[in-house]
Amino acid sequence: MTSLEQLIRSFPPYDPEAVPVDTAQSIIRAYVQPVQESERVGLREALGRVLAEDLVSPIDVPNCDNSAMDGWAVRSQDLLEDKEVTLSQVGIAYAGRPHSGRVSPGQCVRVMTGALMPEGCDTVVVQELVRADGERVTLPAGQRAGQNRRLAGEDLKKGTPALFKGTLIRPADVGLLASLGIPEVPVSRRIRVAFFSTGDELRSFGPGASGARPLAPGELYDSNRHTMAAMLARLGCETVDLGVVRDNPAALEEALRTAAGADAVMTTGGVAEGDADYTRKMMARLADTVFWKLAMRPGRPFAFGRFHHDTGSAYLFALPGNPVATMVAFYQLVRPALLARMGCRHCEPPLLQVKTQCAMPKRPGRTEYHRGVVERTGGEWSVRLTGPQGSGILRSMSEANCFVVLRPERGAVKAGELVHVMLLEGLV
Repeated sequence: MTSLEQLIRSFPPYDPEAVPVDTAQSIIRAYVQPVQESERVGLREALGRVLAEDLVSPIDVPNCDNSAMDGWAVRSQDLLEDKEVTLSQVGIAYAGRPHSGRVSPGQCVRVMTGALMPEGCDTVVVQELVRADGERVTLPAGQRAGQNRRLAGEDLKKGTPALFKGTLIRPADVGLLASLGIPEVPVSRRIRVAFFSTGDELRSFGPGASGARPLAPGELYDSNRHTMAAMLARLGCETVDLGVVRDNPAALEEALRTAAGADAVMTTGGVAEGDADYTRKMMARLADTVFWKLAMRPGRPFAFGRFHHDTGSAYLFALPGNPVATMVAFYQLVRPALLARMGCRHCEPPLLQVKTQCAMPKRPGRTEYHRGVVERTGGEWSVRLTGPQGSGILRSMSEANCFVVLRPERGAVKAGELVHVMLLEGLV
């Protein structure tokens, strides 16, 4: 496998003190390889998993010509372009209960949506346009041959791919596979992510704790570890919670070696260049790692690499310690990498444009991620900020439904200007 250093040399030169976000994303994406192991799961258990191979349709969908509307099935040869025509109804066809017998000239069949097209018929005239008097049915002029008929294989032909390898399976995909009669789905195995927080100031409590010990002066409750667990759960990862690791080189080394058997390791804190930032020092000693000061706000200090050990190897993501910076770095850098590790082909959420309700100060040169609320006001969609945007104000994330993404070339933003937003629904 290409080393991280070799890979980075293949990219255009950049300043490690101000790495553009898209450069970091590209390097990480190029380095992370998808898992090769797969398993078969029941259709309903496949939701949120990544498809491990192309799935080919075993049948035509629909499997026969059928009516797309309620109305009357007719022979197009009986239709007239310039005047109405009256036919004789000879039966009724329901979905699942077809009409038997062939339809002759001058005849028609009442059909319901989804009903098998009667033999001899190729066109459906919708019921709203028809005058029916007992078995006499009058059709208006100008009907098109073949209208309102769904052809066999129109949605999918037997033997053609229904879903492709690398698809992150959504509810619509589950329904599609069910329509093909596929009860089991081959998916990539779940990836395993170990994570821990660092810092002597952190006070921890477990996920099942009934209460937390009161804080001493200078202490903080460890929110990052619970946030990481929740973000990973939304991705469907298996997780290994290694708790809070103190600012101690031996403890950090033990935690990293314990985590090496996972597919990825996430840490928060200790990745800057201070005297007590032991995570950075330990990763530099144990792993093939790069340390960046990203040209982004919040989330500037970040480290990425791979740790090899006799019990395995794991991709490393060292995130900043401030809670909002942790989340921004996760969604912009770690989440796409973990999806790629799962084998997902499309990892990036779309950016939309809406007007901003407020001005936003900014200097060109870095990407900024503000926390905002997209809402409909005065008949159009716009975005407002959630209040103070400090990287330690977790409430700004809790109240948000989007990131306002200000690209590096952009300067100060005036109220009423268009800005890009990344919606959080489905992401967080």
